[in-house]
Amino acid sequence: QGPLVESGGDSVQTGGSLRLSCVASGDTFSKFCMGWFRQAPGKEREGVAAVSTGGTKYVANSVKGRFTVSKDNAKNTLVLQMTALKPDDTATYYCAAYDPRFCPVVALGQVGYVEVQGQGTLVTVSS
Repeated sequence: QGPLVESGGDSVQTGGSLRLSCVASGDTFSKFCMGWFRQAPGKEREGVAAVSTGGTKYVANSVKGRFTVSKDNAKNTLVLQMTALKPDDTATYYCAAYDPRFCPVVALGQVGYVEVQGQGTLVTVSS
């Protein structure tokens, strides 16, 4: 599998929206569960959302109703659409290719086994 390249991180105010994108190469999308996790300073990694190879979506309770995950297999692109952002959403967001067996745990806010991750993109939400 090739590298994952994220983009879209920015600084926004509470209530704002952002769209994060992740581009993968090779057959990453067809082999792995693709998703996002985040890590805030001084905190553990937290699973945010993921899409299985079959298209099933898993979204953590902490962001459910505000964040949407989608992927375009033809373009090898994974998107995290974030709305109604809160200061608690401030973190570095990482695109990840997970072992498919661990896809469901993302819904519990867990990270699971990460095969490949991107360099991260910073999201800052100010009050």
